[in-house]
Amino acid sequence: MIETLSALQDALAAGRTTSQSLTEAALARAGAGEGPRVFTSLYGERALAAARASDLMRKAGFVRSPLEGLPISIKDLFDVAGETTKAGSVALDGAPAATANAVIVDRLLAAGAVLVGRTNMTEFAFSGLGINPHYGTPLNPFDRARARIPGGSSSGAAVSVTDGMAAAAIGTDTGGSVRIPAALCGIAGFKPTARRVPRAGCLPLSTSLDSVGPLAPSLACCALLDAVLSGSGEAVPAPADIAGLRLAVPTTLALDGMDATVAAAFRRALDTLSRAGARIIEIAVPEFAGLAGLQAKGSFAAAEAWHWHRALIAEAGERYDPRVLVRIRRGAEMALADYLDLVAARARWIAGVEARLAGFDALVMPTVPVVAPRIADLADEAAYGATNLLILRNPTLINFLDGCAASLPCHRPGEAPVGLMVAGAGGQDRRILAVGRTIEAALAAAG
Repeated sequence: MIETLSALQDALAAGRTTSQSLTEAALARAGAGEGPRVFTSLYGERALAAARASDLMRKAGFVRSPLEGLPISIKDLFDVAGETTKAGSVALDGAPAATANAVIVDRLLAAGAVLVGRTNMTEFAFSGLGINPHYGTPLNPFDRARARIPGGSSSGAAVSVTDGMAAAAIGTDTGGSVRIPAALCGIAGFKPTARRVPRAGCLPLSTSLDSVGPLAPSLACCALLDAVLSGSGEAVPAPADIAGLRLAVPTTLALDGMDATVAAAFRRALDTLSRAGARIIEIAVPEFAGLAGLQAKGSFAAAEAWHWHRALIAEAGERYDPRVLVRIRRGAEMALADYLDLVAARARWIAGVEARLAGFDALVMPTVPVVAPRIADLADEAAYGATNLLILRNPTLINFLDGCAASLPCHRPGEAPVGLMVAGAGGQDRRILAVGRTIEAALAAAG
């Protein structure tokens, strides 16, 4: 079982371990087995120096935050001064190094976290599957013998946590890229409201949809990280009272296409919550069914990615993953008027969904409707495209809503990982963390 951040802090405080020991163990794991596919670069001696400094500060009585001395990985999208941010690509080889850290990197360092390295990802974050032809694809810790996808785009982030190469990881989420790998790898992930965490120094995919969030062993761990990333310094929200908790289950689109494993785990989770006192209420959300039509002339992700990438594609397009390149190029087809229409339509869509969610404590649905497929089954472009859309479908609804959401494991031990998504409207981050912690505890108690 993966240790929580609080358990690790207790061990550090009691002198049962040191930051140096934790970091040495994380780096050793990252240098073996799955590690070379999980990280695009490791910080090695720099991380050990930071760990030794943390241990000295602790001896002197200084503990900067609940992250003090803990090894944390960062996705290969965040600037670190003196390094080139490559975003899981080779198209940026030789590009200028960053002159400053990303805001969230500075916040992690100021909190005493030990950065162990940059994690692998889908190239330029443009897929929910986690496949990377340049650096290799980290294999899902469940059923590695059959080489299943880890989920993306924050693929290495999730596996760095499951395999003990980091105590927690920082990823990004544009259409599910924190929640999908968390769900498929069996850990917790939190996508905050986009404006909650600064994105300065993070290579963008979609400026309208991008958000920065943690992947960790539990939702309480995610809340500790969120307090640092957001700069709020807030304490972990206490679990809400489960008695009378009103949870909406959307019957429109979100439950379509579930495989037998996901359907059974989701239904079992709802039954558990109902027995514990929560009120489970199915609702129609016709706006969900209408989202594809709103994006018929193009999406924010494609248009905004094309805006950022068009010069680099002209210079080094042959170095891109072809599956990523074709999706970015679609953004060139979107007219400005169509983009502005989508901006206006999104505002109306958000208002409609928020009205339907009024009076509920959270929206709950499967994070991903299927368990992790095998990489070999996605070799065909049609299978890759269809599976990518299916896996992104539910998380994307919350990004378009400008909302916040957590993914929590809801499978039984030994079963393929399944995630339960707990979501709310924009700005409800603290409430969703509290409700999510309640659900997490109820599921854990049920076994």
